[in-house]
Amino acid sequence: MKLVGERRALASVVFAFYFLVHLMLVLMGMVPPELDKAMLGIAGVYGLAFFSLVAGYFWARWYAVGVGLYGVISAAVSLWVMRGKPELEDAMPILLFLGGTHLVATLALWGSAMSEPYDGQTAWREKLHMDDSAVQRLGRSVIRAGVSLPLVIMYAFAPKPQMASTLIALLALGLTAAGFRALIKAKTWGVLVIGAAGSLLIALAGADIMMGAEDVYALRPALAGSLLLAAVAPFCAPIARFVTDRR
Repeated sequence: MKLVGERRALASVVFAFYFLVHLMLVLMGMVPPELDKAMLGIAGVYGLAFFSLVAGYFWARWYAVGVGLYGVISAAVSLWVMRGKPELEDAMPILLFLGGTHLVATLALWGSAMSEPYDGQTAWREKLHMDDSAVQRLGRSVIRAGVSLPLVIMYAFAPKPQMASTLIALLALGLTAAGFRALIKAKTWGVLVIGAAGSLLIALAGADIMMGAEDVYALRPALAGSLLLAAVAPFCAPIARFVTDRR
């Protein structure tokens, strides 16, 4: 089953839908004011996934798959948290719809046939001087960065008891955004910046736990930080070999 155009259209519709949902929630005042920035940030994540897919950027499929996996993970974690809480059962159909639509978008973009109009093109590989193994490393990193970006945004803009935590979280968000941009341009410093952002978020998760925060609250920065470190993992061995050879 190829249906490349149809599958791309289906995935694009899903991301456009969630972009509009998050945007309308803010414009209609249906979220607390302190969450407006977070909702707008998530809307931007979905908007970028939609726009990049339509524009045909070589990294668009990887990024969109990451965003789709974020939705699946979020729905699964929320359903796990809700277990044994009858007062939250009304939200279960919404979470099933959320996870299901993100899973459909992810599966629609999966496979070698869908890579042809995106990362399967040769022009960008020649421009960045990348072989097949380097392309695979970049793809895994972009997918993991796509999963973690919404989590970083939600944590960075969530209300926090201490200003220091807020500033560090915003710094981690800035590093993540800058690192992602550098990563898709095959800049080595992008890998280092994303790794630094991941380390900051894991440190913040540890600080939250030490200050008595609930495990669920600390789960977001811990998961986001772990995914960012996983995003840089494919490049650790090549960087180490480069440093060793230079010596």
